[in-house]
Amino acid sequence: MLIRYRLSITLSVIFATGLLWYTPVLATQPNQPAHEILLDKCREIKTTPTKGTYGVPICIESSEEGDVFRGEVYGIFEHPFKTVRDALTEPRNWCDMVSVHYNIKACTWRSSADQYFLTFYSGSKNYQAPEDAYQLDFDFRVMEHTSEYLELLLTADEGPFDTKDYRIEFEAMPAGQGKTIAHFSYSYRTGFAARLAIKLYYQTIAYDKVGFTVIKNDEQDNPVYVGGTKGMIERNAVRYYLAIRAYLDTLSYPDNERFEQRINRWYDLTDRFRRQLFELDKADYLQCKIRERQNQIALQHQLSQSLGENPMLDPPRTQLSENR
Repeated sequence: MLIRYRLSITLSVIFATGLLWYTPVLATQPNQPAHEILLDKCREIKTTPTKGTYGVPICIESSEEGDVFRGEVYGIFEHPFKTVRDALTEPRNWCDMVSVHYNIKACTWRSSADQYFLTFYSGSKNYQAPEDAYQLDFDFRVMEHTSEYLELLLTADEGPFDTKDYRIEFEAMPAGQGKTIAHFSYSYRTGFAARLAIKLYYQTIAYDKVGFTVIKNDEQDNPVYVGGTKGMIERNAVRYYLAIRAYLDTLSYPDNERFEQRINRWYDLTDRFRRQLFELDKADYLQCKIRERQNQIALQHQLSQSLGENPMLDPPRTQLSENR
């Protein structure tokens, strides 16, 4: 099965150097298979001169088409394809990935027959108990799984505040030299009332929040970034993408240290994009996540007991070391 993408970014960076660049959306071939598009992106990455200064290898696009918001991120992980494939095809691992996000208060997983389900507890950026958050129920499906290509799809019918049809799409291929090229897409549909509320929010309280796409340069030749709903969807897509990267980057640590390393790694990665992604000081973020981790472990334990399963989560960490 092919997922329909608007895959049309010109990547202008050699990702092996760890640099970042954003480019405009161009025309694409509508019937080009997804795996061929990824191969094309990989060739561009390896042949384009290095640009950028951010130190994180990603490229971003966003769209707002009618009532559908979509954000997409492309990048290269410094990890072998097999490592990426094995980690991301395990549904339980997604809970450890997404829960580092500011707004994900907890995540649980369960299986029924041959189908897997994930529940995201979505809330505010500050600490929030899962019972006070919104439950977003995803179906988790491995669409294609080979030694050369991975495609995953997570879908949820209903979300908070009159949103629906959530889709998280992930695909990856080997990029050579022990690296993996990846594509992450995040989208959802909004009702009329939700669109009005979101636009009003970004015209008033959150008028200064921006995304990553440069729409022009000001009179001093400084970049002017996209704002509003496109900026919102870009920020969210990048946070999820960096959550995947933080998970992969910390797999080499012992099991009982991974959670601590993971939340530190995610915060440090997002802090490189402080203009776009900053929400909390690091100490406040870490303490929120420690408490929320305990809640997630308790929720998964309760769910697993009710289903007669083993939660198999990392051991809880009650305090962080001084090495941050």
